[in-house]
Amino acid sequence: MAQVGFLDNLLREYLVFRGFSSTLKALDVEQRTEKDQHFRAERILEQFNIAVQTSDLQGLRSLWFHLDNNMFSKLEHTYAVAVKKLENSLLKYYLVTAYSSNRSEKVSEFFNKLAGDLQQQSEWKDWFYFPFCKNAEESPAFALFFTKQWQDTLLLSLRNFLTTVYQCLPQPTFVRAEQEAAHMQRLSEDNAGLRTRVLNLQQELHQVTQHQSGSVAAGASGSSLGGGTDNGARRRSVYRQQQSLSDILPFDISPPGHIVDDFCIIASEANSVSQASDAQARSLKQLIRNIGSGSSPVMGRKEQTASSLGEKSSKRRSGSVGRSWI
Repeated sequence: MAQVGFLDNLLREYLVFRGFSSTLKALDVEQRTEKDQHFRAERILEQFNIAVQTSDLQGLRSLWFHLDNNMFSKLEHTYAVAVKKLENSLLKYYLVTAYSSNRSEKVSEFFNKLAGDLQQQSEWKDWFYFPFCKNAEESPAFALFFTKQWQDTLLLSLRNFLTTVYQCLPQPTFVRAEQEAAHMQRLSEDNAGLRTRVLNLQQELHQVTQHQSGSVAAGASGSSLGGGTDNGARRRSVYRQQQSLSDILPFDISPPGHIVDDFCIIASEANSVSQASDAQARSLKQLIRNIGSGSSPVMGRKEQTASSLGEKSSKRRSGSVGRSWI
């Protein structure tokens, strides 16, 4: 990690400011003996082993709780059984080491502090007899945990588990401090640029509003002088420019009372054609009937004209004879 050295200097500066001289010395010693600046599971495993060898139950549980809250709790629920099994095995390793070192008071302290939590687990049922067992390394229930093979397997499994989990974890917040600061700086610059754009847009909108208000005022004065048509058109154009799509409301058109389709139109057209053809057929039949019966309207008019002319001529002849006779 490139920022580890920078953060080490910040940490050293903070320790000097707070006056933590012993912590500063320990930090300097560990930095000198450190071979690389990368995380190694052996370091955490070494801390567990030191807590077990010195019978530091508080340090052992504090370190485990820290890892559980910050690392193991972020795993999938399928790994919960493996995590719990490693924790119980580490506590059993602590008891076996304390018993082998003739620290019976540490064994009693262990059960006094953790009896309430362990009695709920079935695998710890036989271990409550452990403080009173003589030659526990020869007991069938505890002999396996005194063997070097079991202890080495436990430490190897814990190391592999920590290495695998660390590869999937994000960097600590303290390590990401420089990256977060750079990210916040970029966000501040982006906000400043956006704020400037907003101010520019507000100024442009203000200028456009002033220009439109001036155009409206000029149109009103022009209409009072007689240019009503042009000024009205100008006002309508100005109003049309101010109008946006959100201001346009759709027409409230009520739906038709019935549905009319092409088939209905074709049917109505067919009915009108049939009616016209029927009327024409009836008129033709009437004409043919009149011709056949001799009562044609044309011939009738000719006969009526001839008869009227005959009557007139007869009356004229009769009258002329009488007058000439007299």
